[in-house]
Amino acid sequence: MTADSLAKRVTDLLAPQVLVILMPPLVGLIAQGWGGAAWGLVASALCGGVPAAVIAAGVRSGRLDSHHIVDRARRAGPLMAAVAAVLVALLLLVLLGAPLLLVATVTAMLVALAVTVPITLRWKISFHAAVSAGTVVVLAYVLPSAPTLLAGAAVVALICWARVRLTHHTWPQVAAGAAVGALTTWATLTVFGL
Repeated sequence: MTADSLAKRVTDLLAPQVLVILMPPLVGLIAQGWGGAAWGLVASALCGGVPAAVIAAGVRSGRLDSHHIVDRARRAGPLMAAVAAVLVALLLLVLLGAPLLLVATVTAMLVALAVTVPITLRWKISFHAAVSAGTVVVLAYVLPSAPTLLAGAAVVALICWARVRLTHHTWPQVAAGAAVGALTTWATLTVFGL
């Protein structure tokens, strides 16, 4: 396998949509069993499924270059759809009495979007790096912290390498994305007292 094909696989398998779809049910399952996983599926469908569908429709219609939205100028519409979907998910989870950890996780997604969306309209911050770093922070709350953070840092570094290798981002763009994802998620979970 060449470095470019490895980078492409990493980029596809650990894309933001994939992580946002897989992480909430996993976190819910680990934290609260099958009931938590069911709540996580609600969050996944809205926070990950809706934006993924919007992006897929944009790619099929030719408005978007790929599901990674490499062209920064085309990111605004799908990102606004993601913000709306995360807001709806958060309202539903709060109104229906979802577990605090999932409410905090979805809130962290919204906070990260509130920081990264304005940045990406001027500078191409990496959403791959932001979402992966935020995912690691959430997982460190439900799994043993030290090994999760250590393994997670290695995965985030691999994702950052892949994005730079494919020339979709520069090192400052992936570093900024990882920092924003980790810090906004940690701060949000801390505010929730988790």
